Amino acid sequence: MKNKKVKFQDWGLVDYQQAWDHQEQLFSEIVSSKVQNRTLNLTNLTDNFLVFVEHPHVYTLGKSGKPENLLLNEADLLNKQASYYKINRGGDITYHGPGQIVGYPILDLDNFFTDIHLYLRTLEEAVILTLADYGIEAGRYPGFTGVWLDADNDRARKICALGVRCSRWVTMHGFAFNVNTDLNYFKNIVPCGIDDKDVTSMERELGKKVNINEVKEILKQHISVLFEMDMM
Repeated sequence: MKNKKVKFQDWGLVDYQQAWDHQEQLFSEIVSSKVQNRTLNLTNLTDNFLVFVEHPHVYTLGKSGKPENLLLNEADLLNKQASYYKINRGGDITYHGPGQIVGYPILDLDNFFTDIHLYLRTLEEAVILTLADYGIEAGRYPGFTGVWLDADNDRARKICALGVRCSRWVTMHGFAFNVNTDLNYFKNIVPCGIDDKDVTSMERELGKKVNINEVKEILKQHISVLFEMDMM
């Protein structure tokens, strides 16, 4: 049986480790439920969550990332009031901070579709549609995940990064969408391991601060429609 009901939660500004631990808890509970259902031949529904959060300054390195893509030492991190974690998602290094919408869909894809590439493309599409609502034309960069502006020329710049983990078709981690993000923090890394492309934000593109809560509502609606979710 499929359950397309999704519990939406906005955790506000939360320490990265605290949010990661909470994600792992929800993820583990869903995986355990699936294993129990199959072992006992039950038809119980599995839960789904969509979490939005902002983090204090933090750099995270994915499983396939290169530590040397962090251009700071421990003293530099302390000076910039930033933390650093090696984590269990795909992808290389990225930055999270205030003014950025970090989305953690913790979904049982058996409730939607079991195609991780389609999952990533659908998340990208939700961000692309959200940007279009603000008059920003965005798209994809062939061979790379995420959402880009001017991907077809030498002005290509990324506005949203993706990195996920999936086990037994249950997802965690997700995307980082730059709204009013301090882009200077990206100068301390090789973002996503790409050293010849720029990073941007809605604030930079529009030349003004954007109401991040309004962006969250629009983005949530696009995700809900694209995944055919019943958002709770």
